[in-house]
Amino acid sequence: MEAVVAVIEHGGPGSPHSRGRRRVAARRSGSWKRSAAAAGFAAATAVAALGFAVPLAYGQGAPSDAGSAVARADGQSPRPGDVVRLQVWREPDLSGEFPVDADGFVVLPRIGAVQASQLSTDALKQLLVDSYAVYLNHAAIDVEVLRRVQVLGEVRNPGVYTLAPTMTVADALAVAGGRTGQGHSHRLDLIRDGERVAVNLSPEERIGDSPIRSGDQLYVPERSWWARHSAIVSSAITASASLLIALIL
Repeated sequence: MEAVVAVIEHGGPGSPHSRGRRRVAARRSGSWKRSAAAAGFAAATAVAALGFAVPLAYGQGAPSDAGSAVARADGQSPRPGDVVRLQVWREPDLSGEFPVDADGFVVLPRIGAVQASQLSTDALKQLLVDSYAVYLNHAAIDVEVLRRVQVLGEVRNPGVYTLAPTMTVADALAVAGGRTGQGHSHRLDLIRDGERVAVNLSPEERIGDSPIRSGDQLYVPERSWWARHSAIVSSAITASASLLIALIL
């Protein structure tokens, strides 16, 4: 009887009180489900954003020459117009001077095209040693990058010359035969793309340490008219003065 009374007092399954409690429970359940769904969506969004951000953080899509910038940092890189001098001991067919094209590639025997502009001189040498090791045993290889420069003006043998980085500016003039008697003894112009570069070139300055690039011109200007004819003018003045004195006396 006590159990039956308890049901009657609190209301049976169909009582209004019971239906109210079910509606409250249903509302609470729906609210929980919506909260769970929102939390799940937020978590999924965070994971997706993390998955997108991680590749960017590690440099996905970075320029392809990012690693080559490190390779270039340890030495000077060949430029378009430069000449790679390759000397392989006892292999004259593999040795020679090979130009670097406009895209920075140099074509070498057996190896083919190598993008030299993306490597320092030391890195290029190591690459060639490793590449020729496939064909040669204990190959002795020497690699030197030369600059192709025009030496013009008042020099005895004007023309285009390949200059080693260890040569000096004075050496560059010497390979062109030196200055003529009409050449300026203390002036040397650096011309690039038809314009004079404002720079002072010391005769003792090494080509590798100078701003000289392949395609540049080293131009020796002519001395001034007075410098070229000062002896004649002085002789004429002396002779005229002597004649004038003789006439007066």
